[in-house]
Amino acid sequence: MTDSSIGKAKRWNEGLTGYHYLVLAVAVMGWMFDTMDQWLFVFAKQPAMRTLLPGVPENELNWYIGVATMCMMLGWATGGLFFGMVGDKLGRTKTMAITILMYAGFTGLSGLSQNWIQFVILRFLTGLGIGGEFAAGAALVAETFPDHARPTALAIVQSMSAIGNVLSGVINLTLSSVVTSLDEVWRYVFFIGIIPALLVFVIRLYVKEPESWSTAREKANKGEEGLGSINELFSDPRWRKHTIIGVILATVGVIGFWGISVWSAELLRKILNPENLPELKRATEIKVSLAVMAQNFGCFLGALAYGVIAKSVGRKIGFALALIGCLIVIPITFLITNSFPVAVIMFFSMGFMLLAIFSGYAVYFPELYPTRLRATGVGFCYNVARYISAFAPYIFGNLATRFGLRHAGVMISAVFVIGLAILPFAPETKGKPLPE
Repeated sequence: MTDSSIGKAKRWNEGLTGYHYLVLAVAVMGWMFDTMDQWLFVFAKQPAMRTLLPGVPENELNWYIGVATMCMMLGWATGGLFFGMVGDKLGRTKTMAITILMYAGFTGLSGLSQNWIQFVILRFLTGLGIGGEFAAGAALVAETFPDHARPTALAIVQSMSAIGNVLSGVINLTLSSVVTSLDEVWRYVFFIGIIPALLVFVIRLYVKEPESWSTAREKANKGEEGLGSINELFSDPRWRKHTIIGVILATVGVIGFWGISVWSAELLRKILNPENLPELKRATEIKVSLAVMAQNFGCFLGALAYGVIAKSVGRKIGFALALIGCLIVIPITFLITNSFPVAVIMFFSMGFMLLAIFSGYAVYFPELYPTRLRATGVGFCYNVARYISAFAPYIFGNLATRFGLRHAGVMISAVFVIGLAILPFAPETKGKPLPE
């Protein structure tokens, strides 16, 4: 009987030790705090710019906010590419520790900004750490867990990104209630973001490098194989094919999330308060917050669902179901949402389908590459997609101006057809060991 046939009959957690759960907990917290720090910025960026640029009109302020957001995303993509290679050369645990210190430390320092230029620079540096953490964490889990447990473990890691998003909202609401000076709340929001740095002590004391990476490093030291080479992703036909497929799949999902789903709040605001009346703003924002929390709860469950499907019937079928689901649910969400109750249901469904795709990246991308290229390949796919997808919010905004918010969401949803078209060329990795 083959190992893969034995694996099919195993529960996902069968045979796991305490150390496996420690690694999973560290990876979960690293990614959860990563997304928490991203969304702390989402809540704090506007009040921060208002404080740092007193007297600047609202329409001009949005330009500065856009610059800060762009710089963070450029740092995010650049850090993902750079620290992907570092993760293969230096090791998974060391790279995780460095990137967590970066995103936590620079988030905390953002609260000390005295002018908008300092703020923008610190957001770029924060982005470097945010982008770099995922590839190292995904590679660590993939190489530590046995084949039968790997998809579920990685799906759990991805699902916690939704909890990080919700946690940032809780932090913002709590500090807004207890901090006396409302103009300074954003500083305290960023100060809270430094807390994840404590996780580094756990990583350095208790988490060791995976055995497969240590073996790959020994081979590299002997000159047998290189570590962390982007050139090798394209010089070898096998890895080149995997990389092209990975980049296309990642681009589809990133456009779906950052180019479509993040407009859900604007959609509901337009429905609940179309005239932007001051007396309706507080009630509207409460409902928007609750609907977005429902969306993130859907994200959490969708990410877990992909892990179950990937383990039972395959990675490609999991992707196909999620892509078809997005192709159906997202246009319907933008077309039929006309009240708060409908928004809660549809936003939940949209989040479920979208994060199922992102869970696929966490499970599937590490399985496409050998140990010596694993973090490099995962980082390249995920972050080149961010560069390519940077135009999506701009296009959505233009389409929304011309055709309306609802029709813009429907139009851009066509991107999921590209994901379905590339799937037949993608290798199925279910039941196979990690390539070496």
